[in-house]
Amino acid sequence: MDLIETLRSTGAVRDFTDEPVDDAVLARVLDTARFAPSGANAQAWRVVVVKDQQIRSRLRDLYSPGWADYLTLTAAGLRPWSPVNDRAAEREALSAGAGHTGEPGGFAAHLDTVPVLLMVFADLAQLAAVDRDLDRYTFAGGASVYPFVWSLLLAARAEGLGGVLTTMLIRQEDEVKRLLAAPPQLALAAAVALGHPVHQPTRLRRGSVASFTTVDRVDGTPLPTENN
Repeated sequence: MDLIETLRSTGAVRDFTDEPVDDAVLARVLDTARFAPSGANAQAWRVVVVKDQQIRSRLRDLYSPGWADYLTLTAAGLRPWSPVNDRAAEREALSAGAGHTGEPGGFAAHLDTVPVLLMVFADLAQLAAVDRDLDRYTFAGGASVYPFVWSLLLAARAEGLGGVLTTMLIRQEDEVKRLLAAPPQLALAAAVALGHPVHQPTRLRRGSVASFTTVDRVDGTPLPTENN
């Protein structure tokens, strides 16, 4: 596929056919994704391909409560778990929405049956987290892991697959690490589901360049573009 077309049309895919994904195809996807950039070229990622059905079922069960909370917080008009949220407002919303089970038959309910389920860990010993000591939420270390995950999704698209990155299971990190025998220095960064898509999105809707790019200052004039 043309690179620009791929970048502009690779959306999240959560619905897959029953067609399996061969290990050789998955190996090619990972072989391409490994060329993603990372700090000091440390490749601070570790991938577990989850095939065991009991582990998959347990991961599904760990995923579901977080998804229910996500729906509850969204329904209350909150961006779920935003670092700047009012924690009291979150607690009130979750208390009022207790018992919300989400959409029956949705992605959360079928996480255990996706054709490919990958758990991506970050090696904390290999991250140059330059914002580690700032008095705010930290995220810089992810620059050495998430480009790999995005490259993985792009490589999957080139193989005719679709997929989605989800971070929901991080809320259950201790149990996930126990299930997968992950050592202390590994932190869960994402789960990735892959498969042959029921529908491959091709027309994505995103904010314009002018909605997020300004000149010289955050409150500066929008960058002129052909679409302005």
